[in-house]
Amino acid sequence: MKNLKKRWTKDDIHFSILALPAAVWYLLFCYLPMFGVIIAFKQYRVSGGFLKSIFESKWTGLQNFKFLFSNPDIWFIIRNTLAYNAVMITVSTVTTITLAIIVSELHNKFAAKLYQTILFFPYFLSWVVVSALVWGFLSYDMGMLNNFLDGIGILKHRWYMESEYWPGILVFMSQWKNIGYGMVIYLASITSLDKSIYEAAIIDGATKWQQIWNITLPLMKTVIVLMLIMSVGRIFYSDFGLFYQVPRDSNSLYATVSTLDVFVYRQLKSASTGMAAAAAMMQAVMACVMTLLVNQIVKKFDADSAMI
Repeated sequence: MKNLKKRWTKDDIHFSILALPAAVWYLLFCYLPMFGVIIAFKQYRVSGGFLKSIFESKWTGLQNFKFLFSNPDIWFIIRNTLAYNAVMITVSTVTTITLAIIVSELHNKFAAKLYQTILFFPYFLSWVVVSALVWGFLSYDMGMLNNFLDGIGILKHRWYMESEYWPGILVFMSQWKNIGYGMVIYLASITSLDKSIYEAAIIDGATKWQQIWNITLPLMKTVIVLMLIMSVGRIFYSDFGLFYQVPRDSNSLYATVSTLDVFVYRQLKSASTGMAAAAAMMQAVMACVMTLLVNQIVKKFDADSAMI
C-alpha cells in the first residue's frame, strides 16, 4: 500500500481530471445504455416511460432469438454483412496503405497536404448528402450517367432496380468516403518512423521500392495489424447510412443491400423491438468474440502486434 501511495503523484491527479469528461461520457453513453440489452429477452411493449416499459414487459427468454433465426431473410442478411465487410476490409487496407506511402513520398509538401485534404474531405459528408449525389448520377430521367449513355447511343439503365451493379457501387462509395480517414492514420505512422534508417538504406544503395518493402511496411506492421483486428472485430456491423440511404431503400435491391444494421432498423420500424434488440445483441457478442479470436491468432504468431 505504501508503494502504491508513492506512485500516485500530482501529475496523476492532473491527468485524471483531464480524463474525467471522457470517462463520464463513456459511462453515460456507452455503459448505462447496456442495461437496454434486457429488451432482447422481453416482449417489449411501450406502457409509459422507458424504464416502466422494460419492467412491465413480459419475459420471453430466448424467444426473440428463436424468431430471429427462424426469419427466412436473416441468413442472406448475415451473408451480405460478412461478404461486404470482407471485401471492404481487404480493399480498404490495400488502398489506404498504398495512398499513405505515395503521399509520404511526395517531395512537394503543398501537394501532399492538398491530396490529403481532397481525399479526407468526403469523410465529413453525411450519407444523406452522398445519397443525393449518387442519385444525381444514377437517376433514370435526370442522372448524369444515363444522360451520357443516352448521348452515345446506349440504352439507359434503371440503376435502382438492377441489383447486379450495387455490390460494386457500394464498395466504391465506401472507399470513396472513408479512404482519406484510413490514409491519414497510416500516414501518421509513416511520418513517425526513424529517418536515419532510410538514410542508412540509401547509403547501402537501396532503391525506393526496396526501402518501402523492407523498411516502411515492416515498421508499419503493428499499426496495420491493430487496424485489421479492429476492422474484423466489427465484421458483423455495417455502415447503416451506406446500405440504407445510398440505395434509397429500394425494394428491388432488398436482397442485395440488406445488412444486419438495416434489418435492425426495419424491425424497429415494424415495432418488433425485441427481435431488433436480439439482432443487435448478437452483433455485440460476435464483435467481442471476433476481436478476441483474431487477437489470439495474432498473439500466437506475433505477440508484439496483438492488442492485449
